[in-house]
Amino acid sequence: MHKYGILDFLRDYPGMTIGPSRENHIILQGIFKFKAKVKGLPEIEDSYSLSILVPNRFPFHIPIVEEVGGKIPRDHNYHINPDNTLCLGSPLQLLKKLNKNPTINVFAEECLVPYLYAVSFKLQNGGSFIFGELAHGQKGIIDDYTQLLGLGTWEQVVYALRLLGVNKRLANKQPCPCKCGKRLGACNFRKVLNQYRQIAPSSYYKEQLQNFKR
Repeated sequence: MHKYGILDFLRDYPGMTIGPSRENHIILQGIFKFKAKVKGLPEIEDSYSLSILVPNRFPFHIPIVEEVGGKIPRDHNYHINPDNTLCLGSPLQLLKKLNKNPTINVFAEECLVPYLYAVSFKLQNGGSFIFGELAHGQKGIIDDYTQLLGLGTWEQVVYALRLLGVNKRLANKQPCPCKCGKRLGACNFRKVLNQYRQIAPSSYYKEQLQNFKR
């Protein structure tokens, strides 16, 4: 249970326990209590009944979280997916947060608690999500990847992911996704893609491409 820092997570969130495993995945379940303070906003202490599936390919597959207590309204205003799981952000954005220290505790602190803080704040005060919102589904993911990569269109994002899915030497010979007219290896945009090569293997980006269909 040292894997992924599970013991540290159970120590820091004592309401959570290890549930029956599902295939090769780890299940964490129970009452997730947190206290968080955001600059300029009130401190919030709250709890949710959660089931967290930690995939065996963590962190390249992000944990799947379900709120099982019925506290969060099941509608798009609270970013609950159709399968009842929480929409915590785009896969690449979440992986980026886990890059330096890929543990369940970092996932909880950087990905899960901010979402739950926003939900609690919305339940108490109304309004929209305080940290901003992505559109639902593929559109939201494309919008987020567009910002992460500093590109402008769906086609540019898909092309950039395609280049990340092949080895760097081959990618550098191809036209740059930024449409500067140069090959990637001669454009500074290569530095952006190289940053993402450092956080995930080419196979990860090939998987991401499969999610983008028009």
